[in-house]
Amino acid sequence: MLSKEMEKEINIQINKELYSAYLYMAMAAYFDNKNLSGFANFFQVQAQEEVFHAQKFYHYLFERGGRVVLEAIEKPQTDFKDVKAVFQQAYEHEQYVTSRINTLMNLAIKESDHASKAFLDWFISEQVEEEASMDSILQKIDLVGATGHGILMLDAQLGQRTYTPPASQE
Repeated sequence: MLSKEMEKEINIQINKELYSAYLYMAMAAYFDNKNLSGFANFFQVQAQEEVFHAQKFYHYLFERGGRVVLEAIEKPQTDFKDVKAVFQQAYEHEQYVTSRINTLMNLAIKESDHASKAFLDWFISEQVEEEASMDSILQKIDLVGATGHGILMLDAQLGQRTYTPPASQE
């Protein structure tokens, strides 16, 4: 059984993961409006991943005897300066999510909640990947500039991304 504090924090995390999906859908819509369907695709896939993360937390709460309490999801930003600004915000958002996962891990360690620690290990690794992905794209944007042919080539590359749920969850 989970502590009330861990239950509360995981419920907060479910909301944060769903907000992440909402934010990434807003970013996808921004790019669709700019006729950059590859960037839109990238963020649609990102949104699917975030919903998957929320579902992992949701199911974990039930497995541990907790109660899921869904809250209102904040409205995300819908307009951005340019391509780089979108990815900069996404990178900073992933850093925030990492801090939230670290908060959960710190609580699990403090409470000697080994089951939650084991569960959260997956998210720790996932956040390393998430931050690295956003940083890599930001570095590419810096190389090619925020407008022009390079952005169109990056748009085409990101259009190839597909959502594949992790093997353990299929």
